[in-house]
Amino acid sequence: MKRIITLGLAFSFALALAQTATAQVKFGVGGPITGANAATGAQMKNGVDQAIADINAKGGILNQKITAEYGDDVSDPKQGVSVANKFAGDGVKFVIGHYNSGVTIPSSEVYQENGILQITPASTNPTVTERGMWNIFRTCGRDDQQGRVAGGYILAHFKGKKIAFVNDKTTYGKGLVDETLKAIKAGGMKEVLYEGINTGEKDYSALISKIKQSGADLVYFGGLYTEGGLIVRQMRDQGVTAPLMGGDGITSDEFASVGGPGVAGTLMTYGPDPRNRPEAKAVVEEFRAKKFEPEAYTLYSYAGVQIIAQAAAAAKSADPKKVAEMMHSGMTFKTVLGDISYDKKGDITKLDYVMYVWKKDPSGKITYVECPASGCSM
Repeated sequence: MKRIITLGLAFSFALALAQTATAQVKFGVGGPITGANAATGAQMKNGVDQAIADINAKGGILNQKITAEYGDDVSDPKQGVSVANKFAGDGVKFVIGHYNSGVTIPSSEVYQENGILQITPASTNPTVTERGMWNIFRTCGRDDQQGRVAGGYILAHFKGKKIAFVNDKTTYGKGLVDETLKAIKAGGMKEVLYEGINTGEKDYSALISKIKQSGADLVYFGGLYTEGGLIVRQMRDQGVTAPLMGGDGITSDEFASVGGPGVAGTLMTYGPDPRNRPEAKAVVEEFRAKKFEPEAYTLYSYAGVQIIAQAAAAAKSADPKKVAEMMHSGMTFKTVLGDISYDKKGDITKLDYVMYVWKKDPSGKITYVECPASGCSM
């Protein structure tokens, strides 16, 4: 009998060791891995991969290794829901994603139903966090905040000028335009043109004819870098010299690749560049050693993993609902973006937008440069 008990104890101990050794915390990364916005998908994937490697090197989450799988939503809401359902079926507990607000909103409902916590690094539409859901957070700001910053700049620097508004008809693009338009109307200005375009179009000559006829001194664009770049290129080709102003959706060096030299002078709202933060220095060096420039949403994605790991450690649990409770508690998280804490909705508690201008850097490359408080020099 003693021998049987000893063998039974030994088996139980071995089983416990095996379970500890194989225990994992499964993450999903949902975003546009392919398609027109694949550059952003690469930022998200690389940000999460590096964060996982760095956190696993320090023991993972509660001594469990983090693993990740990837879902390509190609910036399409239906595909985003398919990705979400696959993650749920695969036992994913935490998701970093998605990129587009129009994809994040429906996918978050699938995640909520399946007990999955989601942090988007890029979806800025207010609706994302206005639905009273326990499971949705973001590391970026909101378009009502972004619109106020953009509108305030227009009122200060383009008062009495003609402003045209163009959006890509998406949840993000139209939402951002409407928030910015609301801000300038509150300051006594109004638009001379309000137009929508379809994503994926290549020829914007009809739009540019309308911009010409409006006499616009500034074209405000709500959309992403591919369409934004094409519009600027075709504006310049047709002799329209008015600068473009956009939001965080054009924050990628791909904008200049698509738009060419004519993007110089483009104005943009985006958060303070995290690559310049002292908290990000070591991580930025890691990326650059791998020949990857961690621009735009790379570090926003990295921070999402950091926040989940720190919240799980504080909660002493990798259960998504307990992690979410800790995130909603007001706890301050130390991240590559600086200190982050959340309100009850899942929004960060700091204003996250400043003005940028696209211009040549000392090497001759056209890229985005943060403007001083006095305004942007074009």
